Order: sequence, then structure tokens, then C-alpha cells
Amino acid sequence: MWAELTSTPLYIGILNLTPDSFSDGGRFTNPAAALAQARQLASTGARLLDLGAESTRPGAVAITPDQEWARLEPVLTLLRQVLPDLPLSLDTRHAEVARRGLAAGISVINDVTGFSEPAMLDLARESACGLIAMRSRRQGDGFHMPPYDNPAPQSAARAVAELGALQDQLRKAGIADRRVLLDPGFGFGTTFLEDRAIWDALSGLPETLAWPAKRICIGVSRKRFLAFRAGQPGLSPVERDPLTAAAHAEAGAWGYRVFRTHSIG
Repeated sequence: MWAELTSTPLYIGILNLTPDSFSDGGRFTNPAAALAQARQLASTGARLLDLGAESTRPGAVAITPDQEWARLEPVLTLLRQVLPDLPLSLDTRHAEVARRGLAAGISVINDVTGFSEPAMLDLARESACGLIAMRSRRQGDGFHMPPYDNPAPQSAARAVAELGALQDQLRKAGIADRRVLLDPGFGFGTTFLEDRAIWDALSGLPETLAWPAKRICIGVSRKRFLAFRAGQPGLSPVERDPLTAAAHAEAGAWGYRVFRTHSIG
């Protein structure tokens, strides 16, 4: 599916269904509000919507698969009824939720843990859907989130190696490269200086990984990385939208075509 979608820039619209998202927590938990936001994203250029019902912000509390599905099901049902031609992605790390989503018409599974859980990897192998596999660092049931302003110098080497290991894992599972988008995972276990090093490495990343830029998903929308990079760490998430657009243009000049974003334009 990615060959078709990434022939031109692909904006993946983020639709948060959580009450505690860092960006817009609670605004779209109601199905009617979620539908309105889905229409807004589609009207401004999103060709795929990514639904997420478990927050992965720093300090977020993990929820059960049943809790996650209870948030997802009414919105997913409504979107399939009203916008049947708009492809949907499901941002989940739970195989049970992903399986239910596929049965309900999801086209893509987006796993922020990079299909590291055996059940998720098995489901990815058994299905025919598109996959977004993100590099991240775990700490117990959550994510490792070090102090973001840690001044210790960092390089991109560790994160690039983790992306390479993710590639190897999927290939060893028999999953075809053409089904996969890789996501560098900005902010997931990284400090600002490491994120900046990863960003600076983007121009050469496709060659390093032997992986086309058009199948790497850039996910920096509204993230604190952008505010820190601009020297304005106090900017609110919504105030970072112009910085997001500028970052997308910068990455686009290096050949990147897939951008996961809260706002387009």
C-alpha cells in the first residue's frame, strides 16, 4: 500500500482519542468531535488518519487493552460509516486491540514499540496490512523518558543502530520491506541533543540504513524538540505548528515524503 500512498507527500493526520494527550488531550474523545476533526484533517490534505487511544506522553499511565478499545470502538465505527474511503491507521502496542481494529477496517498498524512484543510481531506477520514501526526505549511497562534538557553531548549512532535492529527483526519474521514504514522515534528515550543529532543525520539516513526516504515516517509534530531547537522551549504544543510545517519542508528537501502530523498547512 505504501507504494501508492507515498508517490506524493503523505500527511498522516493524528487523531488523539485520549483524555491526556500532550497536544490536545480530551478534545476528541467524543465521537462527534472526533469525526469533525477527521473531516478537518482530510479537508486540509491528510490521506490517512492515525487513531490513538493510549497516551504515550512522558509520564502517561498505561491502560488495559479493554480500556483502549472502549475509547476506540465508537469513533472507529462512526468513521467507517461516514468516511468509508478514508484509510485509517491504528496507533497501538496491544495485539488484542490491533486484531479488533483490523477486523473493523483498519488499514495500518502503527506500533510505537516497533513490534517488539511477540504477539504484535505474530499479528504483523499474519496480516496483510501496512505497518509503521517506531524506534523507542522501554522502561518497565512504559517508556524510558530521560530529562529532555540533559546537557551531555549525544550522537545519532545509538538510535540509528536501534532502527537497524528493528529492520532486522521484521525481516527475520518474514515481513516484506514494502509493507513497512520506519519511524526514528523522536522524543522516545532521547534527550534534545540526541534528537537534534538524529535530525541532523536524516539527510544521510536512507543510505545508512539502505532504506528509501519515502518509507521513513517523520513524526515531530508539535514535539518539544521543535521548541527547543527554536530556542523557545516554553512554546505550547499548538504554537509549535509553524515549526512543524518548517521541519516538514526541511525533511522534504532531503527526500522524505511521509509526515505524521496534528495539523496540515
